[in-house]
Amino acid sequence: MSNIGQSWGRYPPAKQTIVDIIDRHQPLPHTDGKLLPHGNGRSYGDSCLNDGGTLLRTRNIDRFIRFDPASGQLECEAGQLLSDILDLVVPQGWFLPVTPGTKFVTVGGAIANDVHGKNHHVTGTFGRHVLELELLRSDGSRLACGPERQPEWFAATLGGLGLTGLVTRATLQLRRIAGPWMSTETHRFKDLDGFFELSARSANGYEYTVAWIDCASKGSALGRGLFTRANHAPACPDVKPSAPSRRLTVPFAPPVSLINPLSLKAFNSLYFHRQRAAEAHVTTHYEPFFYPLDGVGDWNRIYGPRGFLQYQCVIPPAGARAGIERLLNIIASSGTGSFLAVLKQFGEQPSPGMLSFPRPGTTLALDFPNQGERTLRLLDSLDDIVGESGGAVYPAKDARMAGERFRQYFPAWEAFSDFIDPRFSSSFWRRVTE
Repeated sequence: MSNIGQSWGRYPPAKQTIVDIIDRHQPLPHTDGKLLPHGNGRSYGDSCLNDGGTLLRTRNIDRFIRFDPASGQLECEAGQLLSDILDLVVPQGWFLPVTPGTKFVTVGGAIANDVHGKNHHVTGTFGRHVLELELLRSDGSRLACGPERQPEWFAATLGGLGLTGLVTRATLQLRRIAGPWMSTETHRFKDLDGFFELSARSANGYEYTVAWIDCASKGSALGRGLFTRANHAPACPDVKPSAPSRRLTVPFAPPVSLINPLSLKAFNSLYFHRQRAAEAHVTTHYEPFFYPLDGVGDWNRIYGPRGFLQYQCVIPPAGARAGIERLLNIIASSGTGSFLAVLKQFGEQPSPGMLSFPRPGTTLALDFPNQGERTLRLLDSLDDIVGESGGAVYPAKDARMAGERFRQYFPAWEAFSDFIDPRFSSSFWRRVTE
């Protein structure tokens, strides 16, 4: 047993006991406090924390159980990292149907947060490609769940933040690819209208779409950025592709955040102008396309000892253009934000989980250095816009939303509560429901 006190955002602090799960067949441990599964700790806020309780660390249950290279069905333990899956299946012509912005998450974590990727408008969330999972409850019972087998427990567990029990194993349906390369196009756009125009033109012909935006720009340049659309490349691309770069590491946390108004404005301006042409076509390895931040180890340290708060929201289509503009105006005026601000469209694919975050609309995600009350007030003002627009904030990346906001964003929370294991809880759940 040991103690751990931080999520990936390094905020808020928490004190909890760690118990390693070393065998998926073992019963859950007997403890006095509440339990919560913990994968690789890549959630940003407190949904992966259990202050005063026990974390069930699953990284040791990381075995492959079965892989059929003909059908692309993979069964593995819940502590398996997506990076390990990719190492196994990509050389055999398969790929994850949905992947978040880091490959260093566990299968159990991807299920618990029903993660999404750059292809939501085509394939929906991770949970849509889970064929079956096993759920271990604190009473010792084991439930095999799937879309047609115990479907109510399946829906509660997908996006259920680890509260329905411990996922021990899962079977995934992978998707075919010809090789590890991506055919990408990057287009510069000068304002927010440019993003929406490119998104509309790209939805049908490209599986992956995403935009970086300059969150420091104002006025006529508000929302300018770089829009990237991509497909998996053929086995023998026409041009020599670029290989993944060597991984760098931030060796320590500086005494103060390196993200400040001066560095933010300078970086964003340079990044926007780094591509001189209106569009650029590149064939690249999948790693830098899907996982740009994975190339920098411990990058969360650049925000200093106080950490950061990530904010990701979605605004429904009817109010997306006006709502995103209001959000960006507030962020730009605040003089804070992040180097990597991401804007993309969610599609119409229904999310399978009761508490799944993705829904039709436009989603904005960026980081804010933790400046205490100033940052919390800023994020509350963003919540006001999201709430008025009928949108939602992503629990996996939240560390501070008010309980009434969560209950507004996720009206199924009361029905979901019936599926919570009585011995399970989290810092997040107590914060937003008690």
